[in-house]
Amino acid sequence: MSAEAQVGLGDKLGRMRRSFRGWRGRRPFWGGLLTLLGGIPIMYFPYANLTLGTMTIRMATTAGAGSLIIGVLLVVLGLTMWFQPHSRVFAGVAAILLALVSLVVSNFGGFVIGFLLALIGGALGVSWAPERPAGEPAKGRGTQRPGGPVDGGVPEAPAAAAGGVSGAQDDLSGTSPTNGTNGRHRAG
Repeated sequence: MSAEAQVGLGDKLGRMRRSFRGWRGRRPFWGGLLTLLGGIPIMYFPYANLTLGTMTIRMATTAGAGSLIIGVLLVVLGLTMWFQPHSRVFAGVAAILLALVSLVVSNFGGFVIGFLLALIGGALGVSWAPERPAGEPAKGRGTQRPGGPVDGGVPEAPAAAAGGVSGAQDDLSGTSPTNGTNGRHRAG
């Protein structure tokens, strides 16, 4: 290969890597990966054969079909976290519940390996939040709303008109002296 071909290959590989990094950042990638990897030992161990010399040990249990179903569902939930990130909370909670059920059904959750991977993956899927666009302000602390708390946490006083009475009705209870009810509620 020539030096020019290697430079072009490196540039293409760099673009693919940046593209994958962007794709990975827009979804709960690690939660989906751990959930997917957690399903593999849960569905594998009940059907595995261990050979020691001439003796074959088979881990056939009555819950083999249940283990297979739980493992396949965990793999599907991991893929769901990747390809449908808007349903990440459902997939994460379902992965946590299936991981807990696998303790009883599937040889202690794939000898605890699959249980821990699925449990951590589900928790990561539930806790992941999409990135906000650069121009959008953060919700929560530090935002200023009319009549609400400002940066210091102290409520902002409503602006009063010339006579000391606000021109707009800022009391939403319906019992303001400005609307003629003088503190009394009407029944009907």
